[in-house]
Amino acid sequence: MNKKIILGTDHAGFKLKEQIKKYLLKEGFEVEDVGANRFDPADDYPDFISKAAKKVSADKNSRGIVFGASGQGEAITANKTKGIRAAVYYGKNMEIVKLSRMHNDANILSLGASFLTRDEAISAVKTWLATGFTEEKRHERRIKKISDIEK
Repeated sequence: MNKKIILGTDHAGFKLKEQIKKYLLKEGFEVEDVGANRFDPADDYPDFISKAAKKVSADKNSRGIVFGASGQGEAITANKTKGIRAAVYYGKNMEIVKLSRMHNDANILSLGASFLTRDEAISAVKTWLATGFTEEKRHERRIKKISDIEK
């Protein structure tokens, strides 16, 4: 679990991103924060999320965590980058977080900051980072089909 973690957010997820960054650094992860680096209510999430997604796509040993109000637009933006499989989490059923890794080999977790407490977000991040891809043939086949769409 010694991966580099790329973080990205706009103003809506800024506070949660800062909290998660502190947690990750305390746990010994290598963290790269592509912004936002200050709270600016006029910024736009695609500017930061696309940077994070490109970095994760270029480094197969990294994973990304992005933040927004709902996490939806952030996942949509990230998923426009070749090789990215971003999954959204905004609370309740932690099984979603596990399945995003086990079945989909998600390499970006998009957190809905408006719906998560700091502790819920940390729990999701911890679970997501600790959960591996099953490498079952049916899941590998499906991920290959997703990759083929990107060509």
